Amino acid sequence: MDLEPVRIDKWLWAARFFKTRGLAADAIEGGKVDVNGARAKPSKVVRPGDQVRVRIGPFEHLVTVLGLAARRGPASEAAALYVEDLVSKAGRLKLAEAHRLASQSFSHGEGKPSKKERRDITRLRGRD
Repeated sequence: MDLEPVRIDKWLWAARFFKTRGLAADAIEGGKVDVNGARAKPSKVVRPGDQVRVRIGPFEHLVTVLGLAARRGPASEAAALYVEDLVSKAGRLKLAEAHRLASQSFSHGEGKPSKKERRDITRLRGRD
């Protein structure tokens, strides 16, 4: 972990929130990243103690920066760069569970009707 300040796009990539720096920069430009409550630019410098809010899809991460790294390392090192707020983590887990349950409860039915069923439907509608 380095001691000199790091750009937010590099830090998000090193902390493994995004697979590439380009994706991190696109998310920042799209307003998906806030640093200390203010919208960030990719060149924004982060320091230990900063609050970073990252929205990835429907999930929102609220983390406090603990360490800095300009290079991407193993996941164990990336996890040491930040600590996630307990309320944020609980909210993400609750949303993930809701998504999982919603996908299980949705039924696609038995697919599209067969040719015979389409004829029967047409006959019932009176378009014979």
